[in-house]
Amino acid sequence: MSRLSVLSRRPLSALPLWLAHALRAQGGPVPWSAVGRGALAAGPLVAGALVAGRGTVGVVAAIAAMLAGINDRPGSRRAAVQRLGVPALAGAAGMVVGTWAGQYGGAVVLIFMAALLGLVAGCVSAVGPVASAAGTQVLVACAVGAGMPLPEPGWLRGLAFLGGAGWLLVLRLVLPSPGAFAGDYRFDGERSAIARVYDAVADLLGAVGGPEATARRAALTAALDHAQDALCGPRLRRYAGSGAERRLHAQYAAALPLAEAATALAWAGEPVSARAAEAPRRLADAVRRTTHTGPLPAPSRSAPALRALDDALLRAAEAFDRGDGDALHSRRRTVRRLLRVAFGTGGREYGMRVALSFGTAAAVAQALHHEHWYWLPATAVFLVKPDLGPLASRVLCRAAGTVLGALLFAGLAAVLPQPAGLVAVVTVSGALIPVATRHFAAQTAVVTVLVLALVMLGGEPQASASRIAETLLACAIVLIVGHLPMPGERGGGVRARLAAAGGAAHAYLTHVIGGSADRPARWVLRREAYRTLAEARTAIAVASAELPALARHTEGADRVAVVLERLVDTVTACAVHLDDTGRLTPLHVHRLDRLLGDLQRADGLGVLGDLSGERGRLRANALPLAG
Repeated sequence: MSRLSVLSRRPLSALPLWLAHALRAQGGPVPWSAVGRGALAAGPLVAGALVAGRGTVGVVAAIAAMLAGINDRPGSRRAAVQRLGVPALAGAAGMVVGTWAGQYGGAVVLIFMAALLGLVAGCVSAVGPVASAAGTQVLVACAVGAGMPLPEPGWLRGLAFLGGAGWLLVLRLVLPSPGAFAGDYRFDGERSAIARVYDAVADLLGAVGGPEATARRAALTAALDHAQDALCGPRLRRYAGSGAERRLHAQYAAALPLAEAATALAWAGEPVSARAAEAPRRLADAVRRTTHTGPLPAPSRSAPALRALDDALLRAAEAFDRGDGDALHSRRRTVRRLLRVAFGTGGREYGMRVALSFGTAAAVAQALHHEHWYWLPATAVFLVKPDLGPLASRVLCRAAGTVLGALLFAGLAAVLPQPAGLVAVVTVSGALIPVATRHFAAQTAVVTVLVLALVMLGGEPQASASRIAETLLACAIVLIVGHLPMPGERGGGVRARLAAAGGAAHAYLTHVIGGSADRPARWVLRREAYRTLAEARTAIAVASAELPALARHTEGADRVAVVLERLVDTVTACAVHLDDTGRLTPLHVHRLDRLLGDLQRADGLGVLGDLSGERGRLRANALPLAG
């Protein structure tokens, strides 16, 4: 983190969380490859359509490219196929359905369809980030298809939408990233993600015994999640099909026991020598440069976790040299499990809020008889998304960004030649989207400029004032809906995430204390436990930054998550110790017993189920292991 970003965050600590969140932006280097793709996407598409005399088709394609650009995040090409392709398919379907409803259905049909589609899309969004993006695009495209006056039939609009998003996906697959020419450039995202895992292991080893150890362990979890996503994307064949890909799989799998040993050392809290962190750094360099590891410095073997670290380094060196691996140690999510998440407590609550927001916005827009009525429900869709931060923060950022973008476009439209000037605005805005996604207000301002330019290119008049009014009205609708009581318990999203984390921790604990020797199965359970915990912590952080009327419904969730993290860390330390000695120390058993007791006392939300009552089984299974 840069010194400037640290200094910029200090005054925010004195502000309420909901306001501090609205002022905080993400840091990091400029994603120049994404900037280049953004410049080559929407602008050239609409320019080519204008030259061909089909400007409105270009407008639809540019809208799709813009929405795909918002989802164009760092990662592997394989992951990008899913991250960009699935929402594009959903958006094309929404465009066709919306066009049909706008042409053949009256106001009542539109409102009913908006509410029903919002309910389904909201429930599905609870499955994960890709499903959430798909839910957003299907609703936005449906509103645009129903309300934007375009001469093309629905099927052609759907094809144009697919073509616009597909063009950006082609750019993502074909263009190499800067500095990614070591080895096979098709796997530059995978190599970068795996190298960051080894760097994170080294960072954690360097922080053992210090105040930064907990944060470094969380960073290691995030790096492993990112690498797993980078490797687990769609492929034509079930197994890795090339030597380069099998080598990456082997390098990822070799990082798992290293991460396990490093976590056990962090749990013990005794500082290790700098020599211990040197070997993972060399492994990270070998991944980036696609070279051999060379001799790796061996750490001391004076403790079980250090012996596990040394053994893991030996296996990693062998795996790097052999370069043959396939298993990613990830649990497949069945259709039944996905449906359970979508229509569970969190999915149902979010689905109802999306349905109310989208349906109400469509009803109000129909009542106002405004020519750009589709802006109101489309804006409500973005405002109701918890992925973009707490509700108050989203509303503030959306309002500020829209006003800024609309005023900026009004000035540009008054001086720029048409249509060349508007095409230039679309091109520049598309290039800025990857940078603007770091703050919702900045993203809103850039998208507002781009959309207003597309509206004018589609033959409609300049509409900055209308855009501001529609956005402020959507903010009011979503604020009201967001505070309405719903059937069931509030904070369903947080409860669902915590319940999933508790279930994963319970499965991991049962596997380790049960004495199973299946280490690959243990790594799957460990990854699941840490991943679900990270998702729960993210949901809790968003909920805690809501206005007090909403934040009170999830009070105590953070305490539960902290204890769960300590429990999973302790189970990891137990697993490493059992591998080395075949038995647990009294310290391990005492720590597990105390943490399970802490969970029983902290679980005020009542979401942990069997885990809260695990102490009896622990004593039956773990005490014999302690001798």
